[in-house]
Amino acid sequence: MSTYFVGIDAGSTYVKIAVLNENQQLVACDHKPTGIDAEEASQAMLKTITNGNGVKPDQIKSVIATGYSRRAIEMADDTVTEIKAHSVGASWSAPSGVDIRTVIDIGGQDSKVIVLDEQGEIANFAMNDKCAAGTGRFLESMARVMEIEINDLGPMSLASEMPLTINSTCVVFAESEVISLMARKKNREDIVSGIHLSLANRVAGMARRAGAVPEILLTGGGGLNKGIAQALEETLLVDIYLPDYPQFNGAIGAALIAQYGD
Repeated sequence: MSTYFVGIDAGSTYVKIAVLNENQQLVACDHKPTGIDAEEASQAMLKTITNGNGVKPDQIKSVIATGYSRRAIEMADDTVTEIKAHSVGASWSAPSGVDIRTVIDIGGQDSKVIVLDEQGEIANFAMNDKCAAGTGRFLESMARVMEIEINDLGPMSLASEMPLTINSTCVVFAESEVISLMARKKNREDIVSGIHLSLANRVAGMARRAGAVPEILLTGGGGLNKGIAQALEETLLVDIYLPDYPQFNGAIGAALIAQYGD
């Protein structure tokens, strides 16, 4: 009988769940808004995805929670920090043959840079959870101002031929700057590209302070946006690698810890 290991990344915005089998294969994953009860959201989602994949409760050998709301996940056997979960998940999430040394995770409410040593252990890290300018909230605010769907920002950024400069690092002032550029009939793709470069500059500064080194993996919701990846490549002058499941790197890391410990 197969055995399974569950990682729950209970973030401030979304709960992400990953289920791995004993061979470290991803059996199922899903995410939904955290809402007011992270435990309830996790219980309902885990039941749905396990039932849908023929996983019985007695086949789940361990559950590890991570993320901002990890201590609210009562069904978890233990908890680990986001930094630890993302560092463990990096080797699983990395493209084949790529030795990841830095993880840049851009989420809805915070961003973090995790630097790994040659053995894959945490060497240093930095977090931004105080200012929205280096997080997904920045893009959400800009998309709202420009009346663009958030998922359209990446493709629009890639279509730009002459990115505009967004000088403000504060979301409120950046919104005013974008409104001014739109009023002056500037190209929308160039504005969006400038927005991505502004975010990338903020994240790149944090990466440099943490001592980031190649190869770099981009995870979180930011890993779904190729415009961010391109902007970071231009800012840091290195290749940025994207995993197949960028939003689930922390949950996958937690599931691996559930199987093997930390």
